Amino acid sequence: MQEFIEDDLGPEGLARSVVVVATSDAPALLRRQAALATLAIAEHFRDAGKRVLCLMDSVTRFAMAGREIGLVSGEPPATRGYPPSVFADLPRLLERAGPGLPGQGSITGLFTVLVDGDDHDEPIADAVRGILDGHVVLSRSIAERGRYPAMDLLKSVSRTLPHCLDPEDNRTRLEARRILSTWADMEELVRLGAYAPGASPEVDRAIALAPLVEGLVAQGKEDRGRSSAAFADLANILAEPEP
Repeated sequence: MQEFIEDDLGPEGLARSVVVVATSDAPALLRRQAALATLAIAEHFRDAGKRVLCLMDSVTRFAMAGREIGLVSGEPPATRGYPPSVFADLPRLLERAGPGLPGQGSITGLFTVLVDGDDHDEPIADAVRGILDGHVVLSRSIAERGRYPAMDLLKSVSRTLPHCLDPEDNRTRLEARRILSTWADMEELVRLGAYAPGASPEVDRAIALAPLVEGLVAQGKEDRGRSSAAFADLANILAEPEP
């Protein structure tokens, strides 16, 4: 936490931030209340007309605190040991993010979920995915390859992104996803030498362009960029002649 405050926020960021901390060794009630207090603070600034960025790490720890409280109070365990109250609390927490009433500001919420055993269909991740507008999936295998941010582009989905881009950028994005999807389907065969070049123009194009797309999304912690420039670079990659 100290590293985040000093290195990421810094004096300038801290002057515009409210930090609520309840570490994993804190009592379950305190951990649960820290999350609820965070959204209450965000709502205060939203109602004052501010545009609020709310970061929470993590919803899983909020749910685990709710599980401890529920089990101690006598609730029966349900899905993977989580009592029903946990799944009732999740929308009460997460649905508070979003735009306010006319004349108010908004809350943009970024909530992390720690999946159990890399299972993205485990109960908390599944429940959160159904509530929020989109999800960014970080992959352990991509991190092990040394590509950061370790975002799995094919598993990451946003319901609002298509409305945030112009038609040309949307077409570029979808074409890039098709190339990455084709490469993901054929990667193992290509590496084993079971694919003969020239058998499919679509696969040949994916083999040529997928590494370039992967290289484009690699980014260092201090790197800064603009979406317009990124889409222009992606369009240039996709404009490469057929192999």
